[in-house]
Amino acid sequence: MKLYKTKRGAILHSDKGYCLIDADWDTLINNDNLHQYLLGKLSTNPESLQEDEALTILENVIEAPIGQQEVWAAGVTYLRSRDARKEESQDSGGASMYDKVYDADRPELFFKSLAHRVAAHNQHVNIRKDSTWNVPEPELTLFINSSGNIQAYTIGNDMSSRSIEGENTLYLPQAKIYERSAALGPCLYVPEKPISDKTMIEMVIKRNSNEVFRDSVSISRMKRSLNELVSYLYAECDFKKGCFLMTGTCIVPPNDFTLNENDEVSISIDNIGTLTNHIAIRL
Repeated sequence: MKLYKTKRGAILHSDKGYCLIDADWDTLINNDNLHQYLLGKLSTNPESLQEDEALTILENVIEAPIGQQEVWAAGVTYLRSRDARKEESQDSGGASMYDKVYDADRPELFFKSLAHRVAAHNQHVNIRKDSTWNVPEPELTLFINSSGNIQAYTIGNDMSSRSIEGENTLYLPQAKIYERSAALGPCLYVPEKPISDKTMIEMVIKRNSNEVFRDSVSISRMKRSLNELVSYLYAECDFKKGCFLMTGTCIVPPNDFTLNENDEVSISIDNIGTLTNHIAIRL
């Protein structure tokens, strides 16, 4: 099942079609066993939507599937990510830190965003004016409820400044956290069973409608398990309304590539859909 957040309310898409769910978003998604809870909602005959009406709503008034939750992120969870971080940090002397965290028991976890800085599907994300090397990072993103259980999956774009992080690893918060530096969407995918490790992630970047980058990878390439990342995140933090966790990237454009204003970034993950954002620069 897919659960969408829109200005009309929550819309559930199942094999029975589309329907509106009358519930507070944060309370709804924080349920234990969200899949079973949504099945129970379907049995109460909620207000159904015709497909064309539902698609019109999703085209025009869709929101990021986040309420009052924080967004956290994991780094260096794939070998390619480790190598990319080492490449950009060669001059600063910080390259060895990425080797160490890749092989360590403890993963790299960092705070990414509050909800008001998160873009939705078809909204813009920003690149920093003081950065010369900017990339999107396509990431499978978990929704974990307040009990610490993974309830759903979505697509994340962890926008990053490689020039700022590469200059000094202590600049990581500035490289990662700024207005519209994250996007989530288009929905929460709520399966009955955990997502398959054969799930594929693909990213396509277009410039002036021409494709300039495309790559894809299976999440089986991730070094750490999803539950391992969750266990560290929840070890000493409480999240009363749950939390989103971006799980790292394995798709990295070549070192001579940087995003330009008006580029289009589309990230697709099996069974979830496609998250598309356009690149902007704050005035």
